[in-house]
Amino acid sequence: MVQIKATNWIAGLLLTLLMSVGAAGSLRAQSTAIEVDVCVYGATSAGVMAAYTAKKLGHKVLLIEPGMHLGGLSSGGLGYTDIGNKYVITGLARDFYRRLGKHYGKFEQWVFEPHVAKKIFNEYLREAQISVSYASRIVAVRKNGTQIEQVTLENANRPGATSHQIVKAKVFIDCSYEGDLMAGAGVSYTVGRESNELYKETYNGVQLLDHHQFPDGIDPYRIPGNPASGLLWGISPDPLSPKGTGDSKVQAYNFRICLTNNPANRIPITRPADYDSTRFELLARVLAKQPHKKLNYNFLKWDMIPNQKTDINNYGPFSTDLVGMNHLYLEADYATRARIIDDHKKYNQQLLYFLGNDPRVPVDIRTYMAEWGYPKDEYEESGHWSPQLYIREARRMLGAYVMTQHNCEGRELVSDGIARAAYTMDSHNCQRIVVEKDGQKMVKNEGDVQVGGFGPYPIAYRSITPKPSECTNLLVPVCLSASHIAYGSIRMEPVFMVLGQSAAVAATLAIQQRKAVQAVEAGQIQEILRNNPLADGSPTDLLIDNDVTPDQVKPLAGTWSVQRGTIGQLGGAYAASALVSDGTSAAAIQFRTEVPRKGRYRLFIYYPATAKAPVAQYKLTHNRGQQTGSVNLAESQNDWVALGVFELEPGTTALEIQVAGGGGPLVADAVLLVPAKTKP
Repeated sequence: MVQIKATNWIAGLLLTLLMSVGAAGSLRAQSTAIEVDVCVYGATSAGVMAAYTAKKLGHKVLLIEPGMHLGGLSSGGLGYTDIGNKYVITGLARDFYRRLGKHYGKFEQWVFEPHVAKKIFNEYLREAQISVSYASRIVAVRKNGTQIEQVTLENANRPGATSHQIVKAKVFIDCSYEGDLMAGAGVSYTVGRESNELYKETYNGVQLLDHHQFPDGIDPYRIPGNPASGLLWGISPDPLSPKGTGDSKVQAYNFRICLTNNPANRIPITRPADYDSTRFELLARVLAKQPHKKLNYNFLKWDMIPNQKTDINNYGPFSTDLVGMNHLYLEADYATRARIIDDHKKYNQQLLYFLGNDPRVPVDIRTYMAEWGYPKDEYEESGHWSPQLYIREARRMLGAYVMTQHNCEGRELVSDGIARAAYTMDSHNCQRIVVEKDGQKMVKNEGDVQVGGFGPYPIAYRSITPKPSECTNLLVPVCLSASHIAYGSIRMEPVFMVLGQSAAVAATLAIQQRKAVQAVEAGQIQEILRNNPLADGSPTDLLIDNDVTPDQVKPLAGTWSVQRGTIGQLGGAYAASALVSDGTSAAAIQFRTEVPRKGRYRLFIYYPATAKAPVAQYKLTHNRGQQTGSVNLAESQNDWVALGVFELEPGTTALEIQVAGGGGPLVADAVLLVPAKTKP
């Protein structure tokens, strides 16, 4: 692990002079200036939500994007949403997935195409009348004490030009994946992996585990058995450090690849101009040792998204991750970063060509790959390849509070939570090295960790704020303060969106109350997020969940138990009845809530995946009467199923779900009432 006091990062970008007050002053005559309340740097998914929220809450906002892409990874290929537990996703992030649902004719949609996500992000910008300053990247940050006064931006398409843009703001929010604004502001951060000893963790530092791992016996040398011939491409000569040792290595990056097998929408995968088949000798050796006829869950994680498209991710010993080739990215100048991104692109495209054409690849895989190509209707502005490298982890702020493994596993609970996470502690491999086992030298991957089994947990507001002594008007919701292994659980796009919204609420309070961001009360942030989740004053949903609001869930018949530690439930648990088999008994449960205002409400029930999902009868009782019906719970497995739209009056509303004898067991998880909008 490398700990850095970030006063000289921009000097690392060969822009040392611009970091001094004098140099910044020398540019002033050639610069144009804009003043806003809130400046958001990075038009990632978090950046869009932060800018939208701040604008809706009444502030003048500028959204800056150093590149040309909107939406970060959410519109850059990660359409098969990594989430852990849908329950943790609230506010505008939840609204994002509901807008996707509307596009696809559903209530919520968690699997989607890149261009559809980009369309949704543009909707938010249009609604809030926010324009994005594209191709604008930081070259200087000027502070007065602990306050950022202004940032200086250059046009990324004309680097080195004499004219610059100066942005002054009351509060700055760094939503970039790299944390460049944070670093430029002199905020301390870390890069790489802490030792386990630092925070008394067990899954940090060096980890030589068995997932995404080479089988034993794969020779690492160009000429097998001959170390003098040199190592194969992609293998590091570094020795293996003891387990749990900290270092500066960063988990691997890749592209989430969108392909299609629709002939009308397919561009063939052709031989790249600089194709080098020797880069894939390791993969060829794995295939020779362990022949496979299929790709998915062997060398590519091949997930389908709508309209015959894919979201392909890394899987197995040798896949789309360019292991060990990203360590210089974070502190590099912009030109070097561009080269590293291009190296990842070339590697991924060459891998696809290798799998479809090299005679060492089994014919079944080559035949299958021939059916796929790049979609014509995706990434038209960037040659049908995603412009967004998957930067899984970059700088991590050393802020007012550091999230660790203890938070993830529920052993340390914070009271200032402004978002929740629920994904496994997940790190991809950090290096590919040579180890010795039973007297034989062989290649192994190091760094992969995938440990779950815990429920949702809160993310501290303090973890997105710098130390007060370093900066008092900056919030960092993406490169937040967390250990390497805790960040692996937090770093999911939906969670980033929630954190972005929370940061904007905090910025609003800091401006209104004329306080440092550290002095903003987390309770006030929580209250605003709870009462105004869409930042537009619209009525809130009414969620009744057996785990979150147990006093509103009452068994009426049957024998019930609470099930925890399962996959697919909403929240931390669900209720389940015992199997009813005598044909006379029944299982029934009631969900009850107080409706605050008169109006039309859409009623949904959530049913987690179980061995058997019955057809159930329901009865809705409210001040205007009763409605009854039936619902096939198999249709709602791990999803919401609609029961209808109902006119409700203020007061108690109760939904009873029942399964007759012989039809159980019945599982009861959650019910949702969503105020129906009166206009689109």
